[in-house]
Amino acid sequence: MEDKQQLGENPDWMSRLPEELLDVPLWNLALPGSHDSMSFCLDVSSPVLRSQPCLLRLIDRLFPCWTRPCVYRWATTQQSVLSDQCDLGIRFFDLRIARKPAEGVKLFFAHGIYTLLTVKEALEELVTWLDAHPKEILIVSCSHFDLLHHRDHTRLVEYIISLFGKKLCSPQDSPTLRSCWSRGQQVIVSYNNQQMVQQHPELWTEIPYWYADSTDPKKVIAYLEDQKHRGRPAGFYVSGLNLTEDAPYVLLHPFQNLRKMTTKALSLLLRWVSEQRPGPEACRVNILCCDFVSVSQFCSLVIGLNYTLLNGI
Repeated sequence: MEDKQQLGENPDWMSRLPEELLDVPLWNLALPGSHDSMSFCLDVSSPVLRSQPCLLRLIDRLFPCWTRPCVYRWATTQQSVLSDQCDLGIRFFDLRIARKPAEGVKLFFAHGIYTLLTVKEALEELVTWLDAHPKEILIVSCSHFDLLHHRDHTRLVEYIISLFGKKLCSPQDSPTLRSCWSRGQQVIVSYNNQQMVQQHPELWTEIPYWYADSTDPKKVIAYLEDQKHRGRPAGFYVSGLNLTEDAPYVLLHPFQNLRKMTTKALSLLLRWVSEQRPGPEACRVNILCCDFVSVSQFCSLVIGLNYTLLNGI
């Protein structure tokens, strides 16, 4: 709690934006997001995902006491529960959904290994938070779907539509803060399964996520700059500040973890963030995602970028 108070919370930052920004499409605002949002509750006793490389799965069967703690150290990208992330100002959630073997119809999240919390528990936490903050809007990106079958997708989508109900913003709309408020809409659900999107008009298609797949923050920034100069997508899109380790890096850094690697790079990454501007132009940013969103001023920095739009209105 002390850390959160030190960093400063932004639970109602959308409702406090100036009048001039209320009719700006949400994809032209700067929105803070969390990469792999549910990785704060990874289950170190769970097996590695079946989608992981065969060699890793084999080693996990032989030496689980070594592989699982190692995966846990490098797959944990957040340390705050979803409601706390919302309070910090996060408005985009990267939810990677998986079906855990031998758990029946329950769905979980996963990043290398599975989470302790279920999808149902996480989404219920979000809807409870939204009820307490009626002018805040969340973007929920559902993806990966490890081991999900068609019936799993059907049940999940039906649950999402039932849970959020009238809070859902349709992709037929061009959402602004004012338009969402007037309709009581608070949730945009992007779903990375085209068949489900075609069957359910409440769902948005996959939101592009730019990430550099590198441990080097300078390469991450160079990659994002290159992508920006190629032109931003017309709708929502994500610029990922997350660093990505590979097997050789992990082996060469046995006493490190993702948090240490990220913390070391944050000053450089956040300096780049402070230089960005939201808006419709080719080189402008929209959603910015980061690891360990609760250990820096990332959220406040991204929220502050929106005020630069006032100069052009």
